[in-house]
Amino acid sequence: MLHSPNGITPLVGTTAGGPLAPRAQELAKRVEDLNARYKHHSATSVIEAALRDPQAGKVALVSSFGAESVVLLHLAAIVDRSIPVLFVDTEMLFTETLVYQTELAERLHLSNIQTIRASEATQQAEDPDGTLHQVDTDACCALRKTRPLQKALREFDGWITGRKRFQAGTRAALDFFEVEDMTGRIKVNPLAHWAPEDVRAYMEENRLPRHPLVAQGYPSIGCAPCTSPVKEGEDPRSGRWRGQNKTECGIHVVDGKMVRIGETA
Repeated sequence: MLHSPNGITPLVGTTAGGPLAPRAQELAKRVEDLNARYKHHSATSVIEAALRDPQAGKVALVSSFGAESVVLLHLAAIVDRSIPVLFVDTEMLFTETLVYQTELAERLHLSNIQTIRASEATQQAEDPDGTLHQVDTDACCALRKTRPLQKALREFDGWITGRKRFQAGTRAALDFFEVEDMTGRIKVNPLAHWAPEDVRAYMEENRLPRHPLVAQGYPSIGCAPCTSPVKEGEDPRSGRWRGQNKTECGIHVVDGKMVRIGETA
């Protein structure tokens, strides 16, 4: 069995340029059917499908509790407040994010928040003094975010994200449902067709609380050591890993490569 450098097991039987394995073919057909059936449905209907349609399997919602996370969380709470919500605590998050996570979970009555962390033993082995982010941000993201999340997702067939088409050119044709090639899970994107103004309008109309750091110039929020305020006119993600040749943390898989586009939720 093959393994990627990030410790994620690829979909068994897939080969570059070769025929899909039976399991991969079955997943591709399920995703095709789901997209055909829910093509013109709302974000809420897509979440309902993810939770209740047998074709989707067992899914969890992954949330960073970041700048726009409240929209997807609010929609999910409307459908089912007991939905599993996976929150990765890197133990380097802003205090404001941790407080916001607690307050938002209580306000939306989300009853199944699962906080994910790297084990203490793993942290001691790979980052004993907590300075790994200063020398290798990719390794730090893998240690504190990507690997713990993928481990937590092993009990699920898929996961719900907050990705949207407008976030990058590579997402211009993003569907509601897709296959995560490297892991063989179904990824659900209920907000795929939403525009920035849709997000703002939904938050205003439903009087949803914003992450407190947004008002302080943080339109994209990650770990405290690697996130800085963004000046007017700058790209919203320019404050992430500023000064480094890095803009993604490795949560999403695209064409067999670990990348991250926008917030996870």
